[in-house]
Amino acid sequence: MMENKPQWQFVYKLGGMAAIGAVLVGILEIIITFLPGGNTVQETARDWFALFQQNWFMGLRDLGLLNIFLDLLALLIFFALYFAHRESPYQPYAALAVIISLLGIGVFLATNRAFPMLALSWQYAIATTDSQRAVLEAAGQSMLSVGQSHTPGTFLGFFLIELAGVFISFVMLNSRVFGKAAAYSGMLGFGMLLIFEFFSSFVAGLSVVAMGLAMFGGILSMAWYIMIARRLFQLGKTPTS
Repeated sequence: MMENKPQWQFVYKLGGMAAIGAVLVGILEIIITFLPGGNTVQETARDWFALFQQNWFMGLRDLGLLNIFLDLLALLIFFALYFAHRESPYQPYAALAVIISLLGIGVFLATNRAFPMLALSWQYAIATTDSQRAVLEAAGQSMLSVGQSHTPGTFLGFFLIELAGVFISFVMLNSRVFGKAAAYSGMLGFGMLLIFEFFSSFVAGLSVVAMGLAMFGGILSMAWYIMIARRLFQLGKTPTS
């Protein structure tokens, strides 16, 4: 039986709470999407500045605010999953999944432009000349080319995080620490999200297909979070052997 010291129990419980938190973030994202303006696409930097001035929270959300929270929760989840496999023959692969996730999270956080765009919108609101506005619009457009969600600029961060989800789910399938249902949900869910990210970033004219992949992938990934949370809480309660 796997040794389960108190410090590991704490890690499991923390990972379980983070997984529940990820589900809540996902539910919040769905709710916001169906609110007025929740699924509106901004085309230019001027459009983004107007959105920020009208509703700063929606501006931050549309540029990945909830994904920032999700990535921070993912750190705790992947570390908990690694510790759950630390005595498994697949421990090196679990470690690799953690490394891939860390790379993806680092890339995403480094390229996210939500808060810099908010700061630019404040400057734009008080700009008094057309030349000042033109400079700020050019700066904003440059930021959007890097940090606008589901575009080539953000593809690598999302790709690595979703690849890590697929990878750790393969580890879960073979290690038997987690159930097969959780493993298959992760592989399919994160796999669909990965394909969605590719389509939305590089393939034009497939919005219906992409949104279908995002919807089903999101549902499966939420099921994955719920199942691993349940298992992590169980591991957190296991008596020390």
